[in-house]
Amino acid sequence: MLRIWGRVNSVNVKKVLWCMGELGLPFERIDAGMEHGVVGTPEYIAMNPNSRVPTIDDDGFMLWESNTIVRYLSLKYGLGTLCPEDARQRADSDRWMDWSTAQLSGTFREVFWGMVRTEPAKRDMAFIEKNRQATAKTLDTAERALASQPFIAGDHLTMGDIPLGCYVHLWMSMPIERPEHPNLTAWHKRLLARPAFTAGVNTPLT
Repeated sequence: MLRIWGRVNSVNVKKVLWCMGELGLPFERIDAGMEHGVVGTPEYIAMNPNSRVPTIDDDGFMLWESNTIVRYLSLKYGLGTLCPEDARQRADSDRWMDWSTAQLSGTFREVFWGMVRTEPAKRDMAFIEKNRQATAKTLDTAERALASQPFIAGDHLTMGDIPLGCYVHLWMSMPIERPEHPNLTAWHKRLLARPAFTAGVNTPLT
């Protein structure tokens, strides 16, 4: 059985939990990170030298880095579904995974940590607002892509939707001003209708 180390309120752990849910994979989850500790122990560092979550053990194969884990599980257990067989559609899914990390996650993280993980009295609202505006502008790219298709890489859910879906769900959950993104909002509603998304991603923010 797959084992995953990570706390359920980590966006990177949410990616993997959602992926495993879509694939119908049984797994055991071990709390790790932040208040749970574990990641600084010698045993954990031997599995993941970054002392971060998530880490998985698939029959003795240890793997870390959330997007890499999603790609691995999708290829091994979901070829033809989460991992497209067509080379171009697979590349498109890969592109959106990389885009979510390279273009979106940086400014999004500053908003999330500022609004969710920082006490109100200690928030730097000017800094948060700067990053909120940048995140909203970045999401315009996804909004345009979803104008002509129901999912980010085509007509069905792929691994490309997973990182972006996790970020967007948190974005939609925060008490912040958001521009109108009707296509993104409709896509998010489609994700909420999926049991694996609800179980893996629609969990407490903190």
